[in-house]
Amino acid sequence: MTVTNILLSGVVGSTAYGLAHEGSDVDRLGLFAAPTEELHGLHTPKESHVSTAPDLTLHEAAKWCRLALGGNPTVMELVWLPDELYEVRTPLGDELLGIRETLPSARRVRDAYLGYATQQFRKLRNRGDGTPAGGTGRRIAKHARHLKRLCTQGYELYATGHLTIRVEDPESYHRFGERVAADPEAAQPLLRHFEEKFAETRSVLPDQPDETAAEAWLRRVRRHYYTAQEASA
Repeated sequence: MTVTNILLSGVVGSTAYGLAHEGSDVDRLGLFAAPTEELHGLHTPKESHVSTAPDLTLHEAAKWCRLALGGNPTVMELVWLPDELYEVRTPLGDELLGIRETLPSARRVRDAYLGYATQQFRKLRNRGDGTPAGGTGRRIAKHARHLKRLCTQGYELYATGHLTIRVEDPESYHRFGERVAADPEAAQPLLRHFEEKFAETRSVLPDQPDETAAEAWLRRVRRHYYTAQEASA
């Protein structure tokens, strides 16, 4: 997969969270800018490129902004990574890091993170067979770790406006995964606990997203790549 004009990319997923084990996949996420001229034609360019060798997902800048403003947990982590996990950083990428605190909003963060956590719980129930070992048990433990992480990170973002990607006490996540692999219903108290914490906490985030900063950044991206293409023509 060859994608040009990558603005920002880095290592995400279990490696970033501090939950990777030997043999874990290394996931990468990034965003790129389509040449501005191509956005005016009859057929617009692809908004996402995904490969599995290596595991890499790249979203076009406008799509990434829409997902981030919607509170999407997966894309949101890209702008909160520890510095050492970035593999591509450009001036426009750094500008995006500079406006990351303007992207989340209370309702969308709550709905997205709790929504994804609830999906994980459903997967636990659907796949749970009480088997702590083997493929099914490993999948259940993985979904359980995701559930706990989504709840913890989502609540932090909702309550403080900041997002810590590397989890505190990774071993507690692995123990939780093993416990839930043995009994998927063991995840329900944690999910209910965070539902209550979200409900009783007044968020520092605005209730609705303010698209002003993202819109201004995206227009700078469009100007930059329109000028660059004209100069090379």
